[in-house]
Amino acid sequence: MGQRRLGAGLAAAVVLAGGLTALAVPAPAIAGASTALNSSTGSNSTVDLHSAVTAKIGQHTSWTDTEVNVMRERPGPTQWAFGAAIAKSPTGDYPDGWLFVAVSDGNGWKVAFEGDHAFPELTAAAPQEVVSKPEKEIFASHGPGTQLTDGDYRTGMRLPYAIGQDWRLTGGPHSDERRAIDLAGGDGKVRSARGGTMYVMCSSNRGWLRVAHNRGYMSDYYHLRNNLTGDGRSVSDGTYLGDIGTDVSCGGSATGPHVHFSLRQGGQYIPIQYHDFGKWQMYNGADPYEGYARHGSTRVNVGGTLNNYGALQLDQGIVDTNGGTTLNKRSGPGSGYAIVGSVNDGATVTIVCSRNGTTHTGRSGNPTSLWNKLSDGSWVSDAFVWTGTRDPVSGWC
Repeated sequence: MGQRRLGAGLAAAVVLAGGLTALAVPAPAIAGASTALNSSTGSNSTVDLHSAVTAKIGQHTSWTDTEVNVMRERPGPTQWAFGAAIAKSPTGDYPDGWLFVAVSDGNGWKVAFEGDHAFPELTAAAPQEVVSKPEKEIFASHGPGTQLTDGDYRTGMRLPYAIGQDWRLTGGPHSDERRAIDLAGGDGKVRSARGGTMYVMCSSNRGWLRVAHNRGYMSDYYHLRNNLTGDGRSVSDGTYLGDIGTDVSCGGSATGPHVHFSLRQGGQYIPIQYHDFGKWQMYNGADPYEGYARHGSTRVNVGGTLNNYGALQLDQGIVDTNGGTTLNKRSGPGSGYAIVGSVNDGATVTIVCSRNGTTHTGRSGNPTSLWNKLSDGSWVSDAFVWTGTRDPVSGWC
């Protein structure tokens, strides 16, 4: 979902020293907002927290059906809280939501959402019973200054199911600005696309999981049944998260069991197009839910199946000969060097370093002089290797 302006009737933000934002909102909570709170105190300070988080939601969206899921609190002269803030679409679209951290010294709550400048700062300062050490390490990459540069589409993620399984691409890039895909089939068991820490976003404790990863990424999994619980749980690449389902506890709709899989960065969903999952890249169609996935020269349209090849590592690439033929490997960075072998379209190659050489044009249509030295010492033109970036993935030779 895109950034939206503060809704009418919500309290204004007050900027405090250090760039933190205190949202001074009087109790009771804003009318129309959900009062779902996973809180053991039920105190006025908790109501104030709910109001402050709800007002913060209003800085991101005009949707007024909101929910505050407080996962952890620490009382005292300085109070801390951590949880999820949810906004439900009035039109039945996919909900939006943010992890948040908040602190109060009795003079109002300072609330930071993932993607805010203050989020890494506050999570680092929070007591470990509110934000654990592994979470602090991951959240260090979730401020706006640590987002990946535009044009780097490497995720290091697999598809969210078992390696080697074939699942159907039931919905191409869709939702607001094409930020998600739908997947179904196989054994129906949804798995983490990459290691990180896991959270149940809805206060119902079902349906919608988020996994926070390093490098500023988060991955979302919606419509699940039998999902894991335990916020802040460490998960690894391939950890079972739940089964495909039709749960809409936080809004939206589902016409059949599937997982709605999406990607976040900088506190918002980002277009899934061009990003790599399980060695497939996603592409938009003319309309939402259309589109296709590509692995080398192989293209699979919506309705087709995607084999999960596992994660493409950040120093690897996928051979794409733009036609399905083999790619010559050379003894040096240019077509004038001797051929020392070949590699099949769709193969995974590991890149040691890169150097400029002769210029070639591949599927993208953009000429490049970049050549990649592979782990066996041979060289291939970067024009025929998908890495997710035009820059060297392992530095210059």
